[in-house]
Amino acid sequence: MTNNKIEGMGLMDFFRIGKSKEVINEMLERGAIIVDVRTPGEFNTGNVEKSINIPLDMIESSINRIKKMNAPIVLCCATGMRSGSASNILKQHDIECCNGGSWSSLR
Repeated sequence: MTNNKIEGMGLMDFFRIGKSKEVINEMLERGAIIVDVRTPGEFNTGNVEKSINIPLDMIESSINRIKKMNAPIVLCCATGMRSGSASNILKQHDIECCNGGSWSSLR
């Protein structure tokens, strides 16, 4: 990610669940951390530079780790479905986050 901003929007942006690219860019400008919730195998095939891989099935058990990051969280996955689920979990724990959709749209 060269400038920490979303360059374009694609078909999967539908899954951003009401979050516009401006909101995501604003979070990134405030130091948001990108958390990719795909499996390690998927993550290793390609990911956003400096993103952190915490698979969806590990999100609940990683709440304290995520809170210690003390930054907004932009979640991504392959299509936006898993990151949407992760966003719901984090919001239940009062963590500022948004569904960034597909990891490839955040590159």
